[in-house]
Amino acid sequence: MTTPESYVQDKAAKSGSSFYHGFRFLPADRRAAITAFYVFCREVDDVVDEVSDPGVAATKLAWWRSEVGKAFSGQPSHPVMQALMPHAPAFDIRPDHLLAVIEGCEMDLTQTRYLDHAGLQRYCHLVAGVVGEVAARIFGQTDPRTTEYAHRMGQAFQHTNIIRDVGEDALRGRIYLPVSELQQFDVKAHEITNRVYSDRFTALMRFQAERAHRLYDEALALLPEADRLAQKPGLMMASIYRSLLREIESDNFQVLHQRISLSPMRKLWLVWKMQALGRF
Repeated sequence: MTTPESYVQDKAAKSGSSFYHGFRFLPADRRAAITAFYVFCREVDDVVDEVSDPGVAATKLAWWRSEVGKAFSGQPSHPVMQALMPHAPAFDIRPDHLLAVIEGCEMDLTQTRYLDHAGLQRYCHLVAGVVGEVAARIFGQTDPRTTEYAHRMGQAFQHTNIIRDVGEDALRGRIYLPVSELQQFDVKAHEITNRVYSDRFTALMRFQAERAHRLYDEALALLPEADRLAQKPGLMMASIYRSLLREIESDNFQVLHQRISLSPMRKLWLVWKMQALGRF
């Protein structure tokens, strides 16, 4: 019989995500909480990526909004929420955190372009910054300043995702690279959709990568020393994500026709290095 706990564990394990590698070193209660929260985020995100009809996707996301309300009223019906709710009080996981993730995914149904980076930041705040903040609480945050570190790191992860997924996202009709920056580097949207590489595209992507690296550097500088040990799972993920970014750079941003990734063995090596040596 499938339990809520086995449901989220199975879904997290099958995802192949870099995040899962960082969870394995946590104590059981924290590992259970972050696994359930991660799978909640996956469930909501999958609505947008896997449901082709925007109307159906909007209805499903509205259901998730309702489910969050019911769960925090003591009546969760979905196994993800049944697995998550026992941990919500201990780690101060609130309805607004989960609703922010849903709101970010709802933006994908109505907005496929962003005029400038300032506009994109709202989206990144919802789908990544808030996620980072919740994760930091679960990992064992003790210093309020860690919230800003976690938010900045979440944004760094999201910008790395945007760079990695440019080609895939374009096939879904979405281009997260700001219009103002496309214009700055004279890259046309149809070139991205048609997988046309050029020196202009490479320059645009190098500009995106430099921003992502700045976010990683800013996040690491913001992490209080008192919380560094507790936040190791997040630092493990940062090691994997930043290594992925460097891999994309070394491959000259060949992201329009393929999804560049790290091998499972390389991910495990990076996680071990952070766990054992405390460094990237």
